[in-house]
Amino acid sequence: MHFAIPLYLQQLMVALLIGAIIGAEREYRSKSAGLRTTILVSVGACLFTQLSVLIGGSSNPDRIAANIITGIGFLGAGVIFKEESKVTGITTATTIWMVAALGMAAGAGYTTGAFVAGTMVLLILVGLIYVQDWIETLNQLRSYKIVCPFRQETLERYEVLFKQYNLKAKRGRQSRIGDEITGNWLLQGTKKSHEALVQCLLQDTEIKEFDF
Repeated sequence: MHFAIPLYLQQLMVALLIGAIIGAEREYRSKSAGLRTTILVSVGACLFTQLSVLIGGSSNPDRIAANIITGIGFLGAGVIFKEESKVTGITTATTIWMVAALGMAAGAGYTTGAFVAGTMVLLILVGLIYVQDWIETLNQLRSYKIVCPFRQETLERYEVLFKQYNLKAKRGRQSRIGDEITGNWLLQGTKKSHEALVQCLLQDTEIKEFDF
C-alpha cells in the first residue's frame, strides 16, 4: 500500500531540516540563538505561511505571512547587545531573520529555493568566518585602559608608545583620583601590533591596572 506524505507535512519537514542544519552551526559556536531557536523559527514561519494561504484564500493569501517579519524583529532585537566599544549579536539576529524567510519559502511551496538559499546561508556562516579572521589580523579596534601614578606627561608617554607600535590612538575619557591617573584609548592596527604593545605594557612596572 502506497502512502503519500501530504504536501503541507513535506513543507514542514523541509523547514525543520533547514532550521536544524543552520541551528547546529549556531549551537556549535555557542550563540544565543541555537538549535532549538532556529528550528522553531523556521517551522513557525512555515506554518504561519501555510495558514495565511489557507485562511486568506486566493484574494488575500498574505495577510498573516506579512506579519511574520514584524514578529521576527522582536526576536532579533533580543539577541543584540552593546559591549563596551562594539555591538554583538547582529549576525545571530540576521540569521534568525533569514531562517524565518527560509521557513516562509518552504511554507509557500518553494522548497528547492529554500534549500538553495539555506545552503548559501550555511556557507556564509561557516566559510566567511575565516575571511573575517584574516581581515581582523590586518585591522583590529581594541579598547585600552591604563591606571598609573600621576606625573606630568604620564599619559602622553603612552601615546608616543602607541605610535611606535604603528597603532592609531583615539583618546577617550581620562581622570585623576589622588595620586593616580586613568587613561582610556581606542587603538586601531594589526593584530601583531596589538600583541606586541600588550607584551610591552604588561612589563611596565609603573602601571597599576591594565585592561585590554
